[in-house]
Amino acid sequence: MEKMEKYLGKFITEELDQLYDKSYDIPDIVTSIREAAILTGLTEDTIRYYEKVGLLPFAERKTNGHRQYRKDQILGIIFLTRLKATGMTIEQMKHFRELSEHGADTLEARYAILEEHQRKIQQDIANLNETSKIIAYKLQHYRELSEHPDLEDTHCDTNP
Repeated sequence: MEKMEKYLGKFITEELDQLYDKSYDIPDIVTSIREAAILTGLTEDTIRYYEKVGLLPFAERKTNGHRQYRKDQILGIIFLTRLKATGMTIEQMKHFRELSEHGADTLEARYAILEEHQRKIQQDIANLNETSKIIAYKLQHYRELSEHPDLEDTHCDTNP
């Protein structure tokens, strides 16, 4: 758990348990990037890219040069996939992870990042809902035109 705390910051055990589907067990040592990809749902290329851009710390290497991951690293990757699923950019996730490495001293900063990200998502949802209403209006308008064509009617109300 100490290694996990260093990698992600301090988390409660219940939070970590929720990071992965309990229908499979993550081994203490994952002996290939292929297995890491299967466990995290990422491709091998994505894991390599995330290491290259600094989103993930470089994996330990076996004597033959192949990557090897600890369970805490796999859980960390899964956690980052959850942030990615929220629409966070790689740079935002990288900043969040860097803050996490500093432990409890950065909890407020991480909270603020998530709070701001949530506000952005809520605004995006509001914008998409407005767009959906416009499309629904236009569909209704075209449905009416197809049922009762009036080629001389150029009326196109822009306000649904």
